Amino acid sequence: MKAAAFALVVALLCACGGSSGGNQPAGSTQVTMTEFKFAPSTLTVPHGKVIFWLVNSGSVAHDLAIQDSSNNRLATSDLVSAGDSKEFDVNDIPAGTYKIFCTQQGHEASGMKGTLTVT
Repeated sequence: MKAAAFALVVALLCACGGSSGGNQPAGSTQVTMTEFKFAPSTLTVPHGKVIFWLVNSGSVAHDLAIQDSSNNRLATSDLVSAGDSKEFDVNDIPAGTYKIFCTQQGHEASGMKGTLTVT
Protein backbone atom coordinates (compact mmCIF):
# COMPACT_ATOMS: atom_id res chain seq x y z
CA MET A 1 0.00 0.00 0.00
CA LYS A 2 2.80 2.44 0.88
CA ALA A 3 4.56 1.73 -2.42
CA ALA A 4 1.38 2.48 -4.39
CA ALA A 5 0.87 5.75 -2.52
CA PHE A 6 4.50 6.73 -3.13
CA ALA A 7 4.16 5.96 -6.86
CA LEU A 8 1.03 8.10 -7.04
CA VAL A 9 2.75 11.05 -5.33
CA VAL A 10 5.74 10.78 -7.69
CA ALA A 11 3.45 10.65 -10.73
CA LEU A 12 1.51 13.70 -9.55
CA LEU A 13 4.67 15.68 -8.85
CA CYS A 14 6.06 14.87 -12.29
CA ALA A 15 2.85 16.10 -13.89
CA CYS A 16 3.10 19.44 -12.06
CA GLY A 17 6.25 20.67 -13.75
CA GLY A 18 6.58 24.34 -14.66
CA SER A 19 7.74 25.69 -18.00
CA SER A 20 11.28 24.56 -17.30
CA GLY A 21 11.31 21.95 -20.02
CA GLY A 22 13.55 19.61 -18.02
CA ASN A 23 17.24 19.55 -17.29
CA GLN A 24 19.99 21.90 -18.42
CA PRO A 25 20.87 21.19 -22.07
CA ALA A 26 24.34 19.78 -22.75
CA GLY A 27 26.80 22.47 -23.80
CA SER A 28 24.69 25.31 -22.47
CA THR A 29 25.81 28.24 -20.33
CA GLN A 30 23.79 28.59 -17.13
CA VAL A 31 22.76 32.06 -15.97
CA THR A 32 20.94 32.37 -12.65
CA MET A 33 18.61 35.36 -12.35
CA THR A 34 17.54 36.92 -9.04
CA GLU A 35 16.61 40.36 -7.75
CA PHE A 36 18.52 42.15 -9.24
CA LYS A 37 21.50 40.39 -10.74
CA PHE A 38 22.75 37.74 -13.11
CA ALA A 39 25.12 35.08 -11.77
CA PRO A 40 27.60 35.08 -13.29
CA SER A 41 27.38 38.66 -14.56
CA THR A 42 30.41 38.18 -16.82
CA LEU A 43 30.03 35.44 -19.41
CA THR A 44 32.40 34.13 -22.09
CA VAL A 45 31.09 31.90 -24.88
CA PRO A 46 32.34 30.79 -28.31
CA HIS A 47 30.96 32.49 -31.44
CA GLY A 48 28.18 30.87 -33.42
CA LYS A 49 25.11 29.33 -31.86
CA VAL A 50 24.97 29.88 -28.11
CA ILE A 51 22.62 28.05 -25.76
CA PHE A 52 21.84 29.71 -22.44
CA TRP A 53 20.07 27.93 -19.59
CA LEU A 54 18.22 30.65 -17.69
CA VAL A 55 17.34 29.79 -14.10
CA ASN A 56 15.08 32.23 -12.26
CA SER A 57 15.82 31.84 -8.56
CA GLY A 58 14.11 35.14 -7.79
CA SER A 59 10.57 35.99 -6.80
CA VAL A 60 9.58 37.95 -9.94
CA ALA A 61 9.85 37.28 -13.68
CA HIS A 62 13.11 38.08 -15.50
CA ASP A 63 14.55 37.86 -19.01
CA LEU A 64 17.94 38.28 -20.64
CA ALA A 65 18.64 40.65 -23.53
CA ILE A 66 21.86 40.96 -25.54
CA GLN A 67 22.85 44.37 -26.90
CA ASP A 68 25.86 45.35 -29.04
CA SER A 69 28.08 48.41 -28.65
CA SER A 70 25.83 50.39 -31.04
CA ASN A 71 22.84 49.74 -28.74
CA ASN A 72 21.27 47.27 -31.18
CA ARG A 73 19.44 44.47 -29.42
CA LEU A 74 20.55 41.15 -30.91
CA ALA A 75 18.20 38.90 -28.97
CA THR A 76 15.89 38.78 -25.95
CA SER A 77 14.81 35.64 -24.15
CA ASP A 78 11.25 34.81 -23.24
CA LEU A 79 10.19 35.95 -19.81
CA VAL A 80 11.12 33.33 -17.20
CA SER A 81 8.68 33.10 -14.30
CA ALA A 82 9.91 32.93 -10.71
CA GLY A 83 11.13 29.41 -9.93
CA ASP A 84 11.28 28.32 -13.58
CA SER A 85 14.12 27.60 -15.99
CA LYS A 86 14.16 28.03 -19.74
CA GLU A 87 16.46 27.39 -22.68
CA PHE A 88 17.43 30.49 -24.70
CA ASP A 89 19.13 29.82 -28.04
CA VAL A 90 20.87 32.57 -30.00
CA ASN A 91 22.21 31.81 -33.49
CA ASP A 92 25.27 33.38 -35.06
CA ILE A 93 26.61 35.71 -32.37
CA PRO A 94 29.77 37.24 -33.85
CA ALA A 95 32.92 37.58 -31.76
CA GLY A 96 32.86 40.72 -29.63
CA THR A 97 31.75 42.21 -26.34
CA TYR A 98 28.08 42.70 -25.57
CA LYS A 99 25.93 44.05 -22.77
CA ILE A 100 23.39 41.72 -21.15
CA PHE A 101 20.48 43.06 -19.13
CA CYS A 102 16.96 42.35 -17.93
CA THR A 103 14.33 44.31 -19.89
CA GLN A 104 11.77 44.36 -17.10
CA GLN A 105 11.05 47.88 -15.85
CA GLY A 106 13.65 49.05 -13.33
CA HIS A 107 15.65 45.81 -13.28
CA GLU A 108 18.66 47.02 -15.28
CA ALA A 109 18.81 50.26 -13.25
CA SER A 110 18.77 48.12 -10.09
CA GLY A 111 21.90 46.27 -11.23
CA MET A 112 20.57 43.44 -13.38
CA LYS A 113 23.17 43.73 -16.14
CA GLY A 114 26.50 42.30 -17.15
CA THR A 115 28.93 41.57 -19.96
CA LEU A 116 28.94 38.84 -22.58
CA THR A 117 32.21 38.18 -24.39
CA VAL A 118 32.00 36.07 -27.53
CA THR A 119 35.34 34.61 -28.62
